[in-house]
Amino acid sequence: MKVEQLRNRILAADLAWIPAALAAEQSLCSGLHCSQLPLNPSNFTVYVVCTVVAWILLSENLHLDGFRGGWRLSALLSHLLLAIALLMVLLLAVENVSERYLGRVTLSVFSLFLLIGFLIIRGLTLRTVLRKYQTGNVHRVVILGSDRLAGELAVKFSNHPELLCKVIGFLCPGGEIPSPRPIRGAVAGPATVSTMDVITLLRQHDVDELVMAHTPVSTEILNLVALCRQQAIRVSLVPQPYELYLSCPRLLDLGGLPLLQLGETAPVSARIGKRVLDIGLGTVLAAASAPVVLVCAALLRISTGSAFRWERRIGWRGVRFSMLRLNVERDTQTSSRFERMLWQLSISELPQFWNVIRGDMSLVGPRPEGPERAHCYSAWQEQRLSVKPGMTGLAQVRGLREQHPSEDKTRHDLQYMLQPSVLKDLSLLIETIWTLTARLVRLHRPLLAGNIPEGEVPPSILYSPNTQPFPEILQHAHRTQSGSD
Repeated sequence: MKVEQLRNRILAADLAWIPAALAAEQSLCSGLHCSQLPLNPSNFTVYVVCTVVAWILLSENLHLDGFRGGWRLSALLSHLLLAIALLMVLLLAVENVSERYLGRVTLSVFSLFLLIGFLIIRGLTLRTVLRKYQTGNVHRVVILGSDRLAGELAVKFSNHPELLCKVIGFLCPGGEIPSPRPIRGAVAGPATVSTMDVITLLRQHDVDELVMAHTPVSTEILNLVALCRQQAIRVSLVPQPYELYLSCPRLLDLGGLPLLQLGETAPVSARIGKRVLDIGLGTVLAAASAPVVLVCAALLRISTGSAFRWERRIGWRGVRFSMLRLNVERDTQTSSRFERMLWQLSISELPQFWNVIRGDMSLVGPRPEGPERAHCYSAWQEQRLSVKPGMTGLAQVRGLREQHPSEDKTRHDLQYMLQPSVLKDLSLLIETIWTLTARLVRLHRPLLAGNIPEGEVPPSILYSPNTQPFPEILQHAHRTQSGSD
């Protein structure tokens, strides 16, 4: 099943559930003899049509299918909750404009039924995909490469079972040592073969696809690709350098020469909408969190002698600014239990709403780092300074914090910057609440293999595949023969 087909089937199931959910709500209210009047056929039809049209638009903008983020439960819930909230606001507007009766009970129960039904649809879809995956009905993939990108690519394949692809090993050109750590339980050791024997070995292991990742193009590699195509082995590649992608690329066929065009990162309208959200929602959240901040500040004043601290940070376009936070050290053994709790739950960062309102920061964006780290940025890492830093971001909801390497956080920050939008910011804010709640109740799950540093546990995951072991069936392909191979 192709990914596009899977996406369309999930959307079709969603649209079929919408009238069923509203009908179920009407039946429930009728059975419980609620005082609220039932919807007449005309109103029922109008609200179903409005919900269907709105859900189609929201599904495309918020990626509500659930698997584009790797089947992460926190991301899926945040997207669905935001979409359903926007949907209810739309239905209230329709009710007020058209003066068609709806009722608050109907609205509340209908939204609850929608959420439950949408979650069940995605859960059943994942179960169906996993059944195919576990029965071996998958494409067997070998990755051509030995650097960090090759390992990251293998993890991304394992996080997306809907692709029905299983990485069974790495193909490393002669002399290269694969970067992935040794895998417990691997049943096949490294093999050393000539270029000519690569195709034979791939056929012996029933390989369906060869994926090229950060591999220098040489005559041997071109010959290998040609031989794979002759043997009906599909060839894919990661465009180089993929780190440059700060916008959705567009492929242009220029007389047979593929040209990848990179557009602007964020339109002016997106930046204006983001600033409006920062001021409006930031002011509300600052007021709501003020009692907590004041109480914690008073306790810190008594225990440490100082309630707040200013820290120098590098912000938008490399401009320095002073970031406000509670006077709490970051997870040190000398800190009190109270201080460690404030750091763990990010309560120490709440005063930064002041920086958001001032315009130094945004609610969502890359976390700002100090001058000592920023001065060591590579040109690739400096791209995260092209937007305002945020109180939270994609890296934070994936479990990365200030003590983690800048490179790991940059990968997530640039992924966030690919398609900036107000809706994405709202979704990440909801997901941040989920992350903080998970920390509070200690709902830590085993770490999913990947580029998340050891010792940090990400938010709970809807699909947590066992990425280990997959044997490295081919570790070295020696260039012992001429290009005529």
